[in-house]
Amino acid sequence: MLDDFLVRAALAGIGVSLATGPLGVFVVWRRMAYFGDATGHAAILGVALALASGLPIGLGSLLVAGAMALTVAALTGRGWAADTVLGVLAHSALAAGLVAISFVHGVRVDLQSFLFGDILAVSRMDLLFIWGGALLVVALIAWRWNRLLLSSVNADLATAAGERPARETLILTVALAVVVALSLKIVGALLISALLIIPAAAARPLARSPETMVVWATLMGAGAVLTGLWSSLTWDVPAGPAIVSASAALFLLAIMVGRLRRA
Repeated sequence: MLDDFLVRAALAGIGVSLATGPLGVFVVWRRMAYFGDATGHAAILGVALALASGLPIGLGSLLVAGAMALTVAALTGRGWAADTVLGVLAHSALAAGLVAISFVHGVRVDLQSFLFGDILAVSRMDLLFIWGGALLVVALIAWRWNRLLLSSVNADLATAAGERPARETLILTVALAVVVALSLKIVGALLISALLIIPAAAARPLARSPETMVVWATLMGAGAVLTGLWSSLTWDVPAGPAIVSASAALFLLAIMVGRLRRA
């Protein structure tokens, strides 16, 4: 079955959705959309470093995305304006990555696949990396669920309860770096934040509790992947942008369904 590239692509997309679903709801609740953008852009620099050093692409992306996420968290924690830090680091990392790739000689690089994804080229080893990372993220969020939820709802209340909101933010930061590394092959660095944010935003009008919002976000993400792959096969369009477009269509549908339910 895994000899079929479409089956591998579908399994990869569903695996990523398992991670982006629960993590995406925290990104939406905490208004960390630009944080995901900055981490995704940094992944391109990780690709360049991996190509230059001989490391696996996924590992290079994970290391640099993690470093970017920790840097942003440290600077914003010291009083820097979050939007300023994210704007400077996101564009700087993307530009540095594109320049660094141009200096890598002897390696043929399809830059568009890293920017917009190439889910149809997923291999069996990619599947192992994606599903292993996704299960790790899911286990981490499930383990810290109550603490993460309390810190997201009210940081002062979490502190009064003996929790450390800064630690929970660090855990989300690490999980976000892992998800960015997983998603790079699927939708590319420029569209990663869309896969995190849109399904979670689409789940909000349909959910009646935080747990059901996670379930809806995961289902929305998986549905967008399968719909995007079908669109790519049917109309011969790029798979990554097709997946994000399907997510946007599901978002509009969820808004209409939510309004009908309230009416």
